Amino acid sequence: MNAWYGNGLHRATGVVAVVAAAFLVAGCGADEQPVANKPATTSAPQKTPDGQTTPADEEPPVAIATLKGRKGLELVINSVERDAGGFLTVRGKLTNKGDSGTAVPAQVSGDETEVVKHGTSLGGATLVDSIGKKRYYVLRDTDGRPLTTSGLSTVSAGDSAEIFMQFPAPPASTTEISFQLPTFEPATLKLS
Repeated sequence: MNAWYGNGLHRATGVVAVVAAAFLVAGCGADEQPVANKPATTSAPQKTPDGQTTPADEEPPVAIATLKGRKGLELVINSVERDAGGFLTVRGKLTNKGDSGTAVPAQVSGDETEVVKHGTSLGGATLVDSIGKKRYYVLRDTDGRPLTTSGLSTVSAGDSAEIFMQFPAPPASTTEISFQLPTFEPATLKLS
């Protein structure tokens, strides 16, 4: 290696080190004072109707839609959220309102071979945009597994399971869609 090149390399390395140290010192925030009058956030736990405790500041989710199914099954949709990646996630709770345990119907998985081979899921759910004349299916990974709650089998009387389903997001101009899940009544969902 040439001596001039070696000296230039050492000088450049030294300059980078000095600049990095200047950024570290400037980024420490030594001029800022901590907030002393910040209120303390403490809350006593509260009991829910089913006897479980939850923090006082945690509010129960609001039902956007309630779908009735067979044998006492009920699906409550609590949120429908678009994300920056172009997906729409539907979240809710599947509850057995009946007097005895109920098997989750196999039809909720849909009838696509790739989805069905991965077990009971909510892979049969669809969103219908009647104005845009499009139907959106639950997304699948590269192995054909649906991006939704899976492994559902039997829901005991009074029990519930948190669920989610992920779809491609309809265009931003779409403000209302129909949610459909085999063996459940359809529901209209508002999109923001």
